[in-house]
Amino acid sequence: MGEPTRVAVTGASGYIALHVIAGLLDQGHEVRGTLRDMARGDQIRTALARQTEVSKLSFAQTDLTSDDGWDEAFAGCQYVQHIASPLPAADPKNHDELIIPARDGALRALGAATRAGVERVVMTSSVAAVGQGHEVRDNFTENDWSIETLEIGAYALSKTIAERAAWDFIAGLPDDQSLELVTINPSLVVGPLIDPDGSASIEIVRKFMAREVPGCPRFGISLVDVRDVAAAHIAAMTAPGAAGHRYICSTEFRWMSQIAEQLNTEFGPSGRPVPTRVLPNFAVRLVALFDPTVRRIVPDLEQQRDYDSSALRRDLNWQTRPMDESVRATAESLIELGVV
Repeated sequence: MGEPTRVAVTGASGYIALHVIAGLLDQGHEVRGTLRDMARGDQIRTALARQTEVSKLSFAQTDLTSDDGWDEAFAGCQYVQHIASPLPAADPKNHDELIIPARDGALRALGAATRAGVERVVMTSSVAAVGQGHEVRDNFTENDWSIETLEIGAYALSKTIAERAAWDFIAGLPDDQSLELVTINPSLVVGPLIDPDGSASIEIVRKFMAREVPGCPRFGISLVDVRDVAAAHIAAMTAPGAAGHRYICSTEFRWMSQIAEQLNTEFGPSGRPVPTRVLPNFAVRLVALFDPTVRRIVPDLEQQRDYDSSALRRDLNWQTRPMDESVRATAESLIELGVV
């Protein structure tokens, strides 16, 4: 770790951002978190105070869809963690509702970082910008990009377009301006919540724990612990060789039935049974007519996409927790914070 400095973290109330902020504060950095609604500041500070010392935490107001406040937020910062991006539980009917704020927000952050003399921006992307629109396979790497078609869904399209726009911005900087960029591309993020508002990414575990689904679809997904994602962001901020790279951040693939079996085994005996029967595909499609979160998984029933995180492990010495621990911690925090 380098000397403590000032770091701006966008979207400070978000699931990943809160863990990044906690990690930065633990290392002694001064953190300026950006919020769309400054009224959230006290709640966020209180939540983080249960994790770490918050005397070096301050907030500034920005919005992905507005030019206001970005220069002030990044003033005096050596690094920026650009994490803010819309992540709804279900895709909107109009893809632009996600694409415009994701792309334009990234460009606003990079523009302000350039004007502020920031050394490096670490930007949160997603494996949704890597493997969507391709034939399913088990070896997607950072060289792969999702195919920009409406069929991949609004979220994947927004992440792909925003990340490409960010790299194009860096490539287009004049010779007398310099700004380093690293992107972190996580798979589905699980793990403990710091604030009960949570994230759409933990909906799978929440729905099982709340018994909102009758069983397990024949669906699986690559997972990663939010604490490991935060560690990747922080390591990428200062690692000399990380600049100019995108890094897949994923631990392992799991079928929904595996997640449900673990949750039922660990929490069922204490009065929180989880449905474990495997649902036929036609039943999942029927539920999807009424549940937009379920609707999102229908195209990937019985498909397995695996992502290669070897570059992150090699370049940044990235270590990951066992996925059983991550799933357990997700459920425990949902219970502790009264979400389920």
